[in-house]
Amino acid sequence: MKAMILAAGKGTRVQPLTYELPKPMIPVLGKPVMEYLIEQLYFHGFNRIMVNLSHLPEPIETYFGDGRRWGVDIGYSFEGYIEDGQLIGEPLGSAGGIKRVQEFGGFFDDTFLVVCGDAIIDLDLTQALRKHWQSGAKASIVVKRIAKEKVSNYGVVVCDGDNNVTSFQEKPSVQEAKSALVNTGIYLFEPEILNHIPSDQIYDIGADLLPGLIEKSVPFSAIEMPFHWLDIGRLSDYWQANQQLMRGAFRDTGMPGTEVMPQVWTGLNVNVDWDDVLIEGPVYIGSNSRIEAGCEIQGPTWISHGCHLEGGAKVHRSMLFEHTLLRKHGAVFEAVVFGQYCVDKEGRPFESEGELDWVGDARGKGRKYF
Repeated sequence: MKAMILAAGKGTRVQPLTYELPKPMIPVLGKPVMEYLIEQLYFHGFNRIMVNLSHLPEPIETYFGDGRRWGVDIGYSFEGYIEDGQLIGEPLGSAGGIKRVQEFGGFFDDTFLVVCGDAIIDLDLTQALRKHWQSGAKASIVVKRIAKEKVSNYGVVVCDGDNNVTSFQEKPSVQEAKSALVNTGIYLFEPEILNHIPSDQIYDIGADLLPGLIEKSVPFSAIEMPFHWLDIGRLSDYWQANQQLMRGAFRDTGMPGTEVMPQVWTGLNVNVDWDDVLIEGPVYIGSNSRIEAGCEIQGPTWISHGCHLEGGAKVHRSMLFEHTLLRKHGAVFEAVVFGQYCVDKEGRPFESEGELDWVGDARGKGRKYF
């Protein structure tokens, strides 16, 4: 079976993480978001996968290669151009990217799946495919029912009694929302759908293609199924996804490393003063990390490899990326520390009257980032 992973976006709502990483490569429990997705596709028989790229394409291609490590075949479609020896991204939109793939080599010749490369799901894709075929629709959208007070953050899908999609509302107010079903960015299409996407222009699935299908009365259904869906749309979503996964939200997604005490996992060769460190799990401490006496760590907390916490440092419900140095007077509560950036769980930069001298690079202790 064939699938398309949409990975060309800039991820502006997840900055500063996407200044240096493409969104699908943002790590969750130490593994890129897109890797979870590829594992899910392989499990359900989607083993021929195209990925469209634009913003910072090299890390994705380098990490995933041709896909053989995951038992799949992966191909890439770059959207952009070269200027002065530099790759310049110029994304074509989610639907435009699919059309580009098709016009290049006719890849989509049967029912195919389209998913966003920035979400973690445990959807039974086999069952979703079966429901799509049973509906007789040319296009199907997987929807999820959420609390009505949260609909203003999503695209709302309106259906009739037979699960035929009748209209969309883009982030309506709670009062105006006609449904509590939202678009998860998971689609099943028949190849004929590609005829409704224009060539060589920016064209989006949600804003352009799907409303056009309704207007043309193309058979279009909604599939509602129970599943977990962690969408890394904003930095607050990223923080929340890590918190949920470390608490065991997904049955088959566990913590890596060795569990050295209840709810505390470590990588290789850690240096921790276990007798004089206060740790409340779930906590992961990556390989070659050092935690000095007097530190306080409260989970869910992820400390990546090569980190160094000086005695007295405090970390509560946070994520420290690799090689973070947290000095003895440092305190990180419900935050993400990424290289030279430190933001709270809503993505707001830490404010300080002076230099943030309590965080740096553990590989060169004494060298400040700020």
